[in-house]
Amino acid sequence: MGRMTREEQRLRLLKPLERELADGGHDRVVAGGLERLVQNLGQPFPEVRRLLAGYRTMEPETRLTRLQQAIQLLGGPPPLRPSFDTPLEALGLGPGSRRKLAALGLRSLRDLLHYYPRRYEDRRLLRSVREVEDGAKATVVGRVLSRELVKTPKKGMQLVQVRFVDAWGWRFTGVWFNQPWVFKQVAEGASLVLTGRVQKRGGAISMNVEYFEDEGGESLSTGRIVPVYAAKEGVGQAFLRRAVWQALASLPQLPDPLAAYAPAQGLPSLDFALRQAHFPESEEALQKALHRLKFDEYLLLELKVMLESGGSALLGRSFRVSPGMLERFRAALPFPLTRAQERVLAEVLADMQSERQMARLVQGDVGSGKTVVAAAALYVAAENGVQGALMAPTEILAKQHFDSLTRYLYPLGVRLDLLVGSMGQGEKKAVLERLRSGETQVVVGTHALIQEGVEFFDLGLAVIDEEHRFGVLQRRRLLGQRPDVLVMSATPIPRSLALTLYGDLEISQIDELPPGRQPVRTRILGQKSRLQAYAFARQEVRKGHQVFVVTPMIEEGEAALELAAATRLREELERLLPEVRIDLLHGRMRPEEKDQVMERFRRGEFDLLVSTTVIEVGVDIPRATLMIVENAERFGLAQLHQLRGRVGRGGLEAYCILIAGEASKRTLERLRVLESSNDGFYIAEQDLKLRGPGELRGLRQSGMPDLKLGDLASDQAIIEQSRALAQAILAADPYLSDPKHALLKREIQARAEAIGFREVI
Repeated sequence: MGRMTREEQRLRLLKPLERELADGGHDRVVAGGLERLVQNLGQPFPEVRRLLAGYRTMEPETRLTRLQQAIQLLGGPPPLRPSFDTPLEALGLGPGSRRKLAALGLRSLRDLLHYYPRRYEDRRLLRSVREVEDGAKATVVGRVLSRELVKTPKKGMQLVQVRFVDAWGWRFTGVWFNQPWVFKQVAEGASLVLTGRVQKRGGAISMNVEYFEDEGGESLSTGRIVPVYAAKEGVGQAFLRRAVWQALASLPQLPDPLAAYAPAQGLPSLDFALRQAHFPESEEALQKALHRLKFDEYLLLELKVMLESGGSALLGRSFRVSPGMLERFRAALPFPLTRAQERVLAEVLADMQSERQMARLVQGDVGSGKTVVAAAALYVAAENGVQGALMAPTEILAKQHFDSLTRYLYPLGVRLDLLVGSMGQGEKKAVLERLRSGETQVVVGTHALIQEGVEFFDLGLAVIDEEHRFGVLQRRRLLGQRPDVLVMSATPIPRSLALTLYGDLEISQIDELPPGRQPVRTRILGQKSRLQAYAFARQEVRKGHQVFVVTPMIEEGEAALELAAATRLREELERLLPEVRIDLLHGRMRPEEKDQVMERFRRGEFDLLVSTTVIEVGVDIPRATLMIVENAERFGLAQLHQLRGRVGRGGLEAYCILIAGEASKRTLERLRVLESSNDGFYIAEQDLKLRGPGELRGLRQSGMPDLKLGDLASDQAIIEQSRALAQAILAADPYLSDPKHALLKREIQARAEAIGFREVI
């Protein structure tokens, strides 16, 4: 009978301990406190009484550890062995916690531990409010004595005024302007951590409060470098800190997907990084931690892109390249190659000679001569007895490339063909037959090249112009035969961004213009001087030259038909310049309509083209010498530089006038980068610094994830390092099937599920 009594006591003690653990150790499960219950019911269990003696005064984190030990002593279930995938409700954070965390998108331990603080406050030495100088900003702790909501008679503003006393006994008033909701949140007797500017008038001390939180008796909120998280109403900082602390406490040693690589890379462990990122012991430890977490972010991104491309270990063609071939090619050119072209051509040919499938991005400014490099590669493919294809996004561009390639390759005996949608059936059939038989060595076309019925005899090299214009599945159709792939882009983007967006492509930059290409002279005008631009346009047209006028694109449903709708602008210019022939190009036209307008402009059938930004991709209008951009501040610098590259392509002196619709100091400073430089790569770097990656054109559409810690403007070294490691890992284990990579594979899957991802070739 006595044994039963002991068993009853065990169960009666075990249940409240388990409930207390599930509640997060707040000592609110048992009336009168847990300690009293343990002293009464715990007579037969002296070890449990000893473990929980002084429970009321323990730190929250100590309570949780002691509770787990006591539950085990009483024969309760062993504590959960959590992993990164453990759902947060298993942590026992108390009622309502699941809903609060879900409101921030946090559902698993991984989510919570990667929910990094937005900033940190150094609260290691909180001063008395009396020591703070007048006008200085400070963080102090104060206990609420009284509070009132005051309406000012003059402006009808509402002030919340709260009387506080700090730990040294000095009294001060906290003031909130027009935030009446604060009144309800501040209870008398509560201890608050306050940040704001201190004012001293006579003996009175007040603080204009910018930020505050309820300390809640929480040791995690003072006496340390304190994390401050992005939160929503109803989710307090003290709650978030406690949740993260418990998550870290539940994992005695955090599993590290890079355990095999971190020491050699000079990186701390993931365990150190996550603990220090949330609760740093020092500024130095915090910097090391953030460096490691940033590295992981880029590494997982690079691995994801490389794995999706399948290009990490694919065998491609191995081409023979002889000095004689290159001599013949150079001799047929009407001009010498620039140093940059020679360097990039050497990189391309080295790829073609290796056994791995070439996947290279060649980027360079408009007019830097990317097509010549592509022509040399296509010539080498033809000399090796295989076919080459160049795919362009529009018919007009395909025809332009066909003309250029014919000029370079026809004299060398290469048989070329053009394949575009507008060709007649008979003509198309003949081209398809020549492709199938291998008679055609190089074909240039639009996406007509990847439609049903197009068969190559042996496709060995695919050149893709302006890759972002093609869908992945479209490109895959062209790449079925595993040709080497060369992607050309006339959008210079910073190397750091190129490495993350095109992780699976090697990158070459043609960073010099051919001799004789004059830089476009650029000038910024305010709205008041706008008519000067059109007076200058009239002069250029009189010389027989042509003019582009670009206005920001009109988005569907965007505010009141944007600043200068293209149609209204055209009507205004027809009144201003009655003798000038004007036409219009806009985003809602069908592709063939756009092509027709550009073709007529190229033939000189009109003088001035009003357009939204659909003219970016490289059509040559040799007589165009002036580009006017309305509301230039609405474009990115790289985009403006692209637009400017549309003029001066026929060797004539060319100009670009940027009209700033709003002329704030920041706007003018940004636009002046274009006045001072014609280097597309420098301009793209500046754009990245001034605007951040999120606003750069096309990133949102491309599925580039928001980096939580990474900063593309300053992280090039970390990106290069993480990319090199990603390449090394996949070279040794192309599908991450080695057991030592299991954790790494899981992390890639988990993060990809969270963001959804762009595919690259």
